[in-house]
Amino acid sequence: MAEAAFSMPGTFFFTPKPSPLSTFLLVLILCILGFYTLHYPHPTLLQSNSQNAPRFRQIFLSSATNYTFASYLRALTQHPHLAGTKPSLDTTHYVLSHFKDLGLETRTAQYRALLSYPVHSSLSAHFSDGTVLDLPLTDFTQATRDVVLPYHAYSPSGSAYAKAVFVNYGTDDDYRALGLLGVNVSGCVVIARKGDLPRGVVVQKADAHGAVAVLLYAEGDGFRKGFERGTVMKGVGDPLSPGWAGVDGGESLDLEDTEVLKRFPKIPSMPLSAEAAEVILGSLGGAPFPSEWRIGIGHVGPGPTMLNFTYQGEKRVVTIHNVFAVIRGLEEPDRHVLLGNHRDAWTYGAVDPNSGTAALLDIARRYALLMRLGWQPRRTIILCSWDAEEFGMIGSTEWVEQNLMSLGPKAVVYLNVDCAVQGPGFFVGATPQLDNLLHEVTKKVKDPDSEGATVYERWAATNIGIHIQRLSRVDSDFAPFLQHAGVPSVDLYYGRDFPVYHTAFDSYNWMTNYGDPLFQRHVAVAGIWGILALHLADDSILPFNYLSYADQLQGYKNILSNILNGSVSLHPLTTSIQELASAAKEAENEAKILQKQETTDDSVVLKKRALNDRLMLAERGFLDADGLQGRQWFKHLIYGPPSDYESKLVFFPGVADAMSGSARMSRKERKAAIQHEIWRAARAIQRAARALRGEFT
Repeated sequence: MAEAAFSMPGTFFFTPKPSPLSTFLLVLILCILGFYTLHYPHPTLLQSNSQNAPRFRQIFLSSATNYTFASYLRALTQHPHLAGTKPSLDTTHYVLSHFKDLGLETRTAQYRALLSYPVHSSLSAHFSDGTVLDLPLTDFTQATRDVVLPYHAYSPSGSAYAKAVFVNYGTDDDYRALGLLGVNVSGCVVIARKGDLPRGVVVQKADAHGAVAVLLYAEGDGFRKGFERGTVMKGVGDPLSPGWAGVDGGESLDLEDTEVLKRFPKIPSMPLSAEAAEVILGSLGGAPFPSEWRIGIGHVGPGPTMLNFTYQGEKRVVTIHNVFAVIRGLEEPDRHVLLGNHRDAWTYGAVDPNSGTAALLDIARRYALLMRLGWQPRRTIILCSWDAEEFGMIGSTEWVEQNLMSLGPKAVVYLNVDCAVQGPGFFVGATPQLDNLLHEVTKKVKDPDSEGATVYERWAATNIGIHIQRLSRVDSDFAPFLQHAGVPSVDLYYGRDFPVYHTAFDSYNWMTNYGDPLFQRHVAVAGIWGILALHLADDSILPFNYLSYADQLQGYKNILSNILNGSVSLHPLTTSIQELASAAKEAENEAKILQKQETTDDSVVLKKRALNDRLMLAERGFLDADGLQGRQWFKHLIYGPPSDYESKLVFFPGVADAMSGSARMSRKERKAAIQHEIWRAARAIQRAARALRGEFT
């Protein structure tokens, strides 16, 4: 706890020989006053901080420089830094030293986790004319030989000699199209191009259709030699400690435990370059590509080209390291605003993730500057640098699991940035109560690509206008915070896709030539990220608007109504959303009244604290202790991944699961399953509404 100024009126007069009792009483009084000074800062100081908040935010924005982002990114990308390796530990020390050099309170958290690494791989194509071609499985040169071999983490080792067959993106629709052509992929090596399905799901579907191995390529414009590394493990977190933190001396499942084995694919897979994929696809016979694939002219096979495929990998338990910088809150030190980015990379990681790491380091630099100018946040800010995200959000998940009970009553929000800059265009995902704040903050930050415009103005001028995505996907470190712990969350980035994703070409040179040559987009992301945190840490009343949440839920209910067409009752959702809207309106009115009361009277302070607690805890209401059926770790009933990744619903994951699982049920069972999940979602919305009201029924 930081010290605060305290002045005590009056004067003490001491007798030459004070009695033991008077000495004791004096010491006791001083101790009480000292405790009060430390734990209850002087009202004048609190009022001063509140009045100066706009000035500090302006200083934060004006103190950004392109040079610092460039220097941080260059230092972070000198070497590849795959989690669990020596270069990765070097980046740990770099981030930790940066925080310490700024005078920030620092800490680390270590976990033991099962990671996966390649040992050997080979691939050769045997053509119908008898020729054989050894296909290269590297995307690096002698100068970059320290880059890890292209591989899929947690793929089982294996080999195959079989016909090649092309399955487009490997979706259910693609396999149905192949079936209509009479194509059977059983016993074949499947080649798929990367689409919206996670890698592990592509492999899982290929296995379900009888394939013996999978080769997956990405279509990267101008970087056709690149191999997209990635994980194929199901779920998030360390597979040996599902649901609890993998700490030294803690429980760890055996590698052959069924709970562990079901996280991994049953057939081997590897990434393939677009260049190598073209060679194989150009040699296939059989039926032509289905017209709906829109991929041009070609044939799907199987064969006549045969592929000789070998992959050997190893799984190792290694130590991973999370790094934190803590800026203690002055008035509400037990309320935490968390900013997070992961640090580990498949290769050099200039975009993924160290454009975000550079932004986090610069935010730390500017916050330290504000502290030297007298700023101290109302609430505690924690800057989080996660490890082993690329293997399945392991660093953040282990930390959330270890600190779950503290996050519940203390975490205000989690603000995530992963790939801060991938290219042009601003994108954001968030839980709906943060929509209004995002609008306001983007109006204060200069757009990096338009002279004289703000980010908001450029954002509004795009084809789709102001659009905030929701966070049902599981592709970055917001997943454990929102979907497991129920913490309101944001995910920020510039540029939707980039062609060197997870390849050896994701380097500092690519960033300076293509992604953000002047580092202006880095400045914009860090500006939005840092100002969001300052509002959430400093505003006397949390800037959460649950009317936006109620409106969003009403939209979801309307979509469901159109899809289900009266087959089940949506009345439970209707009434619960109305209840949330009513509670949100009451909270908004209460906030307006309290905002007008600038007094530091204890009763007003306590009323604001109580309202903030309700605003913070309402998101937890959307959690269900039982979680999603078959995937209990995911507990959020509004936002979470559906079991069927081809589902069109990106909300109410339990309802989506019941709808996609209906093919295995009778009509009566299907209706009952969907209705039950609608009731579960409705009860979750009611819990959020009642948390927002803060009263017992």
